[in-house]
Amino acid sequence: MPHANARDLALYVADHWNDTRISGFESTVDCGPQDNLPEPDTLEHILSCCYQASLMREEDRAVRFRLILRAPGCFDGTDGPPRGLHRLTFSEPRAFDEYELQRLSPAVDFYRSMIGVCLSPQKRLFIWGIVHSGSRWVQNVYGGKVIAPRLPPSLVVYVTDPGRITVCRGPITIATLNRGQVLTPTHEVFDSTWLPGNFAPVRSRLWAMHLEARQAAQKPWANLDPSIVRTIAQQVVRRIISSVRNSGHGGTILVVPPEIVDHVFEENSYLNIEYRVTDKTARKRFQTLVLDLMNTLAEVYGPMARPGKSVGWEEYVASGEESLALCDEAVFDLAQFFADLASVDGAVVFSEGFELLGFGAMISGGLKGIRTVARALDIEGAERQQVYSGSFGSRHRSVFRFCNEVHDAIAIVISQDRVVRFVKWKEGVVTYWDGVATSIMDF
Repeated sequence: MPHANARDLALYVADHWNDTRISGFESTVDCGPQDNLPEPDTLEHILSCCYQASLMREEDRAVRFRLILRAPGCFDGTDGPPRGLHRLTFSEPRAFDEYELQRLSPAVDFYRSMIGVCLSPQKRLFIWGIVHSGSRWVQNVYGGKVIAPRLPPSLVVYVTDPGRITVCRGPITIATLNRGQVLTPTHEVFDSTWLPGNFAPVRSRLWAMHLEARQAAQKPWANLDPSIVRTIAQQVVRRIISSVRNSGHGGTILVVPPEIVDHVFEENSYLNIEYRVTDKTARKRFQTLVLDLMNTLAEVYGPMARPGKSVGWEEYVASGEESLALCDEAVFDLAQFFADLASVDGAVVFSEGFELLGFGAMISGGLKGIRTVARALDIEGAERQQVYSGSFGSRHRSVFRFCNEVHDAIAIVISQDRVVRFVKWKEGVVTYWDGVATSIMDF
């Protein structure tokens, strides 16, 4: 299959630009046409320059930046972080090309600012200055409840790694060019039915425990949206994967089915866990914290609860209550702790309820090897292609052997080169999903 390039990405973005609807951005300046997608040739030129800049280095530093296509007059000149966007206009506009992007990238920190670009009346691109966004958006991306400035519905480009650029319409991701492929949010394995389906029993138990606590509460509690359990759990898993991915050393996460949990603490043919956690109360801290967060959310919104209205993720993010902030911090500190355990050679092992069973686990070399695995071409794995397993490293091959033996297990493999793959036995064959995105920076 031929590799995709900036032109392919531009064509895809042009075809899908109007698929997204952005609401909720408030501005004192009406910019209307400024938020339209530029002409095809202009769009391709923007993405081509960004792609070329991503392959460069600036004084031995990787070139990373964010770019927004919007005129300086379309930003409120009195606004700024942490809740707004602050514009900084140059006295003289700069030429728009990969070399200027390279030179500016160290000053325009990826996590705090964006390069401001717009079109002249003659339809020529130029760099007019910098848009300071602050770093709150990063906490939203990796999971968390801090309210960040909302981006306007303009063209936004993220250059995150050599050859990896993501195109958005404001806060909404449209597509990413990565490793010669155009990837879209529809490739997100987190949006599949099979992955959350594996954890449905755990969510049901947590929900039942929440309802029991609600019944015993002394004050009225708000009704929660049941999907809050799934959303919080996904945010935590994203945080774990992102932390391991950004560490640069890679790691393996194994989620084993209930029937072999007891066996992993004994001599078995699957795993040898170097550091085992036998304290069941400590192992269940993730579930305890999620339940505490749910109960606290229902209690906080209890006094303002409206009949027929359920409280969910948006209310959780918007709340400024200290009690919820403490719950949030505890949950994501635990996620970071889990990620740190992956620094030790071997896998971090969890039960299906994300009970920590141990780390430093080595998969038995005695498990039967397999010659081929299936690469999923869609999030459900309905379309697949056979791949020779010998083309993967030892970390992947050991996980393939494990999932071939333990069919209900789920593995997450993070390579040193930052590639993330989910692995599971599906319909008679070990299947993997690649191009997994844990955030906009990971696509």
